[in-house]
Amino acid sequence: MPETRLRRVSIQRFLPAFKFLAVALCASAFLLPGAQAAKKEKPAAAKSAVAKKAKAPAETKQRNASASKVARGGRAEQADKVVRGGRNVVATIHKKNGKTVVAVQRRSVVRVETPARQSFGQMAGLHSTDDALDLKSSVALVIDQDTHEVLFSKNDHAVLPIASLTKLMTGLLISEAHLPNDELITITQDDVDTEKGSRSRLTVGTTLSRGELLHLALMSSENRAAHALGRTYPGGLTTFVSIMNAKARMLGMKDTRYVEPTGLSSRNQSSAQDLALLVNAAYSDATVRSLSTSPEYQVEVGNRVLQFNTTNRLVKSPEWDIGLQKTGYISEAGQCLVMQAKVAGRKLIMVFLDSAGKFSRIADAERVRRWVEATHAVSGPRGFQVAG
Repeated sequence: MPETRLRRVSIQRFLPAFKFLAVALCASAFLLPGAQAAKKEKPAAAKSAVAKKAKAPAETKQRNASASKVARGGRAEQADKVVRGGRNVVATIHKKNGKTVVAVQRRSVVRVETPARQSFGQMAGLHSTDDALDLKSSVALVIDQDTHEVLFSKNDHAVLPIASLTKLMTGLLISEAHLPNDELITITQDDVDTEKGSRSRLTVGTTLSRGELLHLALMSSENRAAHALGRTYPGGLTTFVSIMNAKARMLGMKDTRYVEPTGLSSRNQSSAQDLALLVNAAYSDATVRSLSTSPEYQVEVGNRVLQFNTTNRLVKSPEWDIGLQKTGYISEAGQCLVMQAKVAGRKLIMVFLDSAGKFSRIADAERVRRWVEATHAVSGPRGFQVAG
């Protein structure tokens, strides 16, 4: 009996502990699946976050690529709206999760300025030569055609490319050959400029008369016209070029060399002294005089009428009395001009080579005219004699 009471007292002493243990076990059984599930989901969430971070640059890159595609003239996705904010800014606008997202693409612009190509005269240092008239041409020569008196000279023995001044020799030889002016000549692929890539309104297949081509070559400095004239010369282009050089030697042009009839090649070279001889000889040809000083000319090409104009605006000036002229330009030669003109009672031959600016050869001619009028005017009429 006392033992039974003692056992009952012992059990009652540990009863709270048993109850706490039972509650703990029940709680563990209830919470453990949730904790394990949370433990499993945590790496998945981490992986999802990493994936989102990796996806974000990809989406940004895709948006930029889309904007870049629009900037290059491509089409954005159909849902996008494209807004241009100037030449170099393009924005794409689209909806995402109920929000308006604007992606701006600014194109970087790099401007590279190509230095101007120097002429042969500039490379030789001829522009550093001073002269009394402060001419922009590095080479100049003014001669009285009657007396051969040299009124002005500057680097007149320098040998330089002469550009389209070449066509003066081309026109003189064609005129002196007395070939049929009404003979039709067709522009071919051989006449297309491969030297400088210059353009022409005389497209391949255009057919004009020899007289029309000669007019365009001398007045408007038409390259394809000049080449076609040399190509169709009896014996062909090679023969024509050899005759050009033979004519130069006959005129005493010791510093002159021709390789083709247009002047597009920088290997066509001469000096101011030689060119004065050519101007004097060409002036004796009435056809060359007339065509080179023509202010404008029209030709029919198919069902079109093409208007051509002189390359020398002084021809139309009332202040000038020009008997013959020819202009020329390629980068190696600079701006060139030769003329026979009557100034202050004198018949003058003027040569300007390697002028630095687009209008400077004209300005140089104006300076010379005013200078001659002020210092070398001749009173009373003078007779004319072609120098030999």
